[in-house]
Amino acid sequence: MIGELLAFALIMVIGQFSPGPDMLLLTRTALAEGLKAGWLMVLGIVTGLVFHATLAIAGMAVIITRGGWLSQMMTWLAAAYLIWLGIGLIRKGAEQEDVERTKRSPYLRGLFCNLLNPKVLVFFASVVAPFLTGDRPDWWPFALWLLIVGEGLFFWFLWVWLLQVPQIRSAYQRAGRTLDLIFALLLFGLALHLLI
Repeated sequence: MIGELLAFALIMVIGQFSPGPDMLLLTRTALAEGLKAGWLMVLGIVTGLVFHATLAIAGMAVIITRGGWLSQMMTWLAAAYLIWLGIGLIRKGAEQEDVERTKRSPYLRGLFCNLLNPKVLVFFASVVAPFLTGDRPDWWPFALWLLIVGEGLFFWFLWVWLLQVPQIRSAYQRAGRTLDLIFALLLFGLALHLLI
């Protein structure tokens, strides 16, 4: 069972930290807005992970994976949110940045980015299902849930902390506007990928 838990943990790390909306938004926020904003965003993302992990382990993710109107609605909402974030990055001027930061909480941006990404739930459902089959002890589903949430919390906090290295931050500050445009284009690409 320890081997299975380690395999599950490795799959989760690879899945959660592959490039996607959460990684992109968190990286940009941690670089542009600093440690506190980055950690608040991590808490928002992990709150979303709690929701998705609970649904996946409880078996509710089957509804989403079968498609239908609920799945389609989540996809459109997620794409719209990513486009909205991208537009915000393009429109944001240096004088607006401080005002925008105080208006929209990093926690809420992280939460909505994670919650509105239907691929997170589909990924969890597909990865969790094989680990729930067979004869398992009562604590097994809780251990899987704890791995999903615990790894998310630990590794996202570590990522934000690493992005605070002075050389990385100063490089971002010098190329911030260009990087924001690149981040915006990547968000548009992710939205398009969701819709296709």
